Amino acid sequence: MKFKAEILAASMICVVFGSSAEKTVPVYLDDSQPIETRVQDALSRMTTAEKIAVIHAQSKFSSPGVQRLGIPGIWCTDGPHGVRPDVLWDEWEQAGATNDSCVAFPALTCLAATWNPEMSAIYGQSIGEEARYRNKNVLLGPGVNIYRTPLNGRNFEYMGEDPYLTAEMVVPYIQGVQKNGVAACVKHYALNNQEADRDHVNVLVDDRTLHEIYLPGFKAAVKDGGAWSIMPGYNKYNGDHACENHTLLLDILKGDWGFDGVAISDWGAVHNTDKVAQNGLDMEFGSWTNGLNWGASNAYDSYYLATPYLKAIEEGRLPMKDLDDKAARVLRLIMRTEMNRNRPYGSMNSDEHYAAARRIGGEGIVLLKNDRNILPAAGNARKILVVGENAIKMMTVGGGSSSLKVQRETLPLEGIRKAAAEKGIEVVYERGYVGDVTGEYNGVKTGQDLSESRSAEQLIADAVKAAKEADMVIFIGGLNKSDHQDAEGVDRLDFSLPYGQDAVIEALAAANPNTVVVTLTGNAYSMPWRDKVPAIVQGWYIGSEAGNALADVLFGKVNPSGKLPMTFAKSLQDYAAHAKGDAEMYPGVDGDVKYKEGLDVGYRYTDKLKKDRINYAFGHGLSYTSFKIGQPTLSSKTFDGNGNVTVTVPVTNTGDREGSEVVQLYVRDEKSSVYRPYKELKAFGKVNLAPGETRDVKLTLDKDAFAFYDVSDKMWTVEPGRFELLIGNSSDNISYRLPLEFKGDLLKTQD
Repeated sequence: MKFKAEILAASMICVVFGSSAEKTVPVYLDDSQPIETRVQDALSRMTTAEKIAVIHAQSKFSSPGVQRLGIPGIWCTDGPHGVRPDVLWDEWEQAGATNDSCVAFPALTCLAATWNPEMSAIYGQSIGEEARYRNKNVLLGPGVNIYRTPLNGRNFEYMGEDPYLTAEMVVPYIQGVQKNGVAACVKHYALNNQEADRDHVNVLVDDRTLHEIYLPGFKAAVKDGGAWSIMPGYNKYNGDHACENHTLLLDILKGDWGFDGVAISDWGAVHNTDKVAQNGLDMEFGSWTNGLNWGASNAYDSYYLATPYLKAIEEGRLPMKDLDDKAARVLRLIMRTEMNRNRPYGSMNSDEHYAAARRIGGEGIVLLKNDRNILPAAGNARKILVVGENAIKMMTVGGGSSSLKVQRETLPLEGIRKAAAEKGIEVVYERGYVGDVTGEYNGVKTGQDLSESRSAEQLIADAVKAAKEADMVIFIGGLNKSDHQDAEGVDRLDFSLPYGQDAVIEALAAANPNTVVVTLTGNAYSMPWRDKVPAIVQGWYIGSEAGNALADVLFGKVNPSGKLPMTFAKSLQDYAAHAKGDAEMYPGVDGDVKYKEGLDVGYRYTDKLKKDRINYAFGHGLSYTSFKIGQPTLSSKTFDGNGNVTVTVPVTNTGDREGSEVVQLYVRDEKSSVYRPYKELKAFGKVNLAPGETRDVKLTLDKDAFAFYDVSDKMWTVEPGRFELLIGNSSDNISYRLPLEFKGDLLKTQD
């Protein structure tokens, strides 16, 4: 592929310069030259029309280069859980390719639940290799929008409710992808926290909440991860669409953070030529004339950043400098990707990628409850009944733009049967309930026949009968990727499990005391049956290796070490956005949604409630072994903002199995001139220990861990005074509190 690319580039040069061409390679084609020198050289050779051409789409997922100069175009692909199958040039339906099946990696909620940046690096490297092999230049992911409401249909594509956890997990993902010469495109910038009315909803949020809760993931992606592209969302912020928002794109992204990459619109998210031209968006993608749902024969030339923009420049209504900046950024992206002849070749559907998907999935599964140590399933359980549609339903198809066409998908029932057979355990299956029997998205078909003729009552009766004859019952249910569950474009309608699953679980628990509930979801949900079952496992959407990863945990091949990246409250009203039943807070009134809860998102709010209002707290997750967190020590009891403070935490595996524990450190400001949440996650570390082994976990804090965003002067501020470091293994299980004093003058730093 590299050889062919070099021949193509050489032939283009010949076409451009003819037989009398200079013997030296033009600067913009010479990748030994500094990239900025190459960008400016290429830009100087382009006509205004060519500059316009490179900043908007030419097909559903591509933009043109400059053929005259031998500059290739850009090919994007949806992610963030796998490389989307190719679609037709100007239609969403499949192109009919036979070589575009991929490995589906676990959903990003599962990745976040590993609480392990190493897993994020493996994930990014693996998916980047698949994108590179398919010759894609931009992977549209990862997503880092904050989990504000459990009704958001797209939460499964994000990394939970905490900005620090999100920031720590997104950086290795980006770096792993971009090692392959593929740009990560971080989305959806910013405040895209609901799918209900996502195209038009106007988010009203105070500046402090914006900077402390909703921007840190994006900031880390840009400043620490070095993301080469970013995708503004559909929604508005303070009256302007994200793709046309001066504050988000120019003041913060390109100003405060120094972003040198490309801001790529979500598909059809642009609405006005003058605004988008002047307010920082660099590339417009979409479908048909308006980018979404109607078209003409010259659709792509009719985009807001196409002919209308060219006309405005030629008439002198809009300045050339903005176009030059956009085109230069696109050229920089091309040179980092397609014109980088040193990038690796990539690989697809490799054994290593399947192994990575299985490992990440196993490490992200969360053991929520395990009374009587009923798990892992032991050999003395001679017969296991598996119940539930999600045990047999492919989950890689559906849910929106993250829907995939996989080479293979191991279903939960398959994985359980294989693992059980190795232990001499018989496995039988009952449906239990009927959910969504369809299996198609954008022309990708699962080929499954999930039709069912039995009534709901008969399905429960049959499952109960089988449960009474089994030693153990494993119910596998949850949500799926159908509309109004975990799906792009629509939010959930309520907080409960669909399809009458609560009744099925209650009936099974009454019939067999050894009933284990496994849920595959991207969201929290109510658990009215929680106290009636001995074990609950949160399984997420795990991808191609779902069945094997689940079986690894259920049968003990993998000791669970996942921790919740979001709070599982008892009811919808236990989340701040829904606590008052205020429609202005969700889903919005007259197009506006008001984030009145401010900083009180996730555990910052729920940890203030009575304990009986929370099923499982942020950071919660059990193991098949036990751990003791020892007395932590501080490198210094005072801090002046210079250097770092190190907290050393000894952790001992006090059980009889190898396992991993996550030490979590929260910071509390004892006295502040502004409101601050009681505690905020500021460091964590995961450690793997053999039985009886003790190791130190070192957690480092710098001045950012103690700062709040001061809206008066738009600076991050640390006030002198006493802080408290709270150390434990979940937000509601704090083992130690250490005092730390910040000594010195008021400390202020820019973003």
